[in-house]
Parts: sequence; structure tokens; C-alpha cells
Amino acid sequence: MKLFVVSTPIGNLKDITIRAVETLNEVDLILCEDTRTSSVLLNHFNIKKELISINAFNESKKLDFIIEKIKSRQSVALISDAGTPSISDPGVRLISACIKNGIDVISIPGPTALIAALSISGLPTDSFVFEGFIPQKKGRQTKLKELASEPRTIVLYESVYRIEKLIDELAEYMPGRFIVICREITKKFEEVWRGFPQELKLNLASRTVKGEFVVVIAPKDWQVSND
Repeated sequence: MKLFVVSTPIGNLKDITIRAVETLNEVDLILCEDTRTSSVLLNHFNIKKELISINAFNESKKLDFIIEKIKSRQSVALISDAGTPSISDPGVRLISACIKNGIDVISIPGPTALIAALSISGLPTDSFVFEGFIPQKKGRQTKLKELASEPRTIVLYESVYRIEKLIDELAEYMPGRFIVICREITKKFEEVWRGFPQELKLNLASRTVKGEFVVVIAPKDWQVSND
């Protein structure tokens, strides 16, 4: 009895691993966030499998059904819309339920946006904190105040709807910390913006901002090198 947790590309379909393709071809059933989104990837690699949607809204309701599927000797893979399942994506409840039921959980590693962004940030990566999406409303200011005193590199995810708001907030709470913003990482219109919050705020004011964002914030006492 096994659940395969399979990483999929975060943008460029060529980033999928050979092992991921092999696994998705071999399983009986694929669990995904959105069947329409995942069908694009699976059709590209000519993978024809039964798909069941499991997302933040229905994950708890479908746990027993999926556990029984696996126990009946069906091999099952879990994927997300992009990247690694359960990393700021659905899957944690299912993985925990599998472990409690004696089902082996196997990682098929691959792309994840936070590591991709860290690797090209030029900021210290020996120690960092990943906060994913910070609260949209309640608790947001409290979280930002908490992060302002965080000594390590910070990695956040942010949506197109709140990226400008986040930069405004960083200008208020962390004005002296260097920021790297990765937009649409690995995709056709990938961009990387670097600077202090106020500089980035001015930069964004002249742009039509679209896409998905990873925000990497330098450690509290880190200084930009002039060498």
C-alpha cells in the first residue's frame, strides 16, 4: 500500500523528472487539485489515468474514500497544480491519514518554487524561514511585525492581488531589508526584481503586474556587497 507524492513543474513542462513521468504512468489513480489544470500536464506526456480532485475544500471529506482505494491495492499518486504537494498546497491531511493507516508515503521529488527562488536570490540560504502565504486579513499585521525581527532569510508566497500591498507593507515594516522578487519563475515571462522595498515600490508602479510571486527577504543584518 503506497501513496506517491509527485512533484510537477511550476511552469516549464520540461522540468518534470523521468521518475515522475514513470510513476504517473504506473499508478491506477491520480489525485489532483483541479482536473482541468492537471489534464494539460498529463495530456502533454500522454498519460491517461483516472483523476480525482482533492483540494482545500474537499480534502477532509474524501479522506476515507481515498484511504479505502489505497487499501484495496490501488496505487495512487498525489499531485498539485504546480510544484510539490503539501507545500502551501493541499495534501497534508491525506498524507497524515495514510501514515496513521500504515500506508507508505513515497516522495517523487522535483520542482518547488521556494527552493528555485532561494537558489537564484543571492541571499544567504544556510538558514531560512518559509512562511508561505501570510494571512490575508486577520493576523497579517501581527505576522509582519513578527517577521520584521526574524534574523534569517525569509521566503514568502504572494498572489497578484496582494503583491503591491505586500511591498507597501515591507516598506513600512522592513524598509532596510533587501528584497528579491521572482515573478513567474521558470515560465516564459519570468522576471527577477531586486532592491529595497521603496525601490521595488517605485518599480512596480510603472508595470502591469501579473503572475505568481516568490518574495525572498534578506536576513535582518545582511548588507548588499559593493564588491
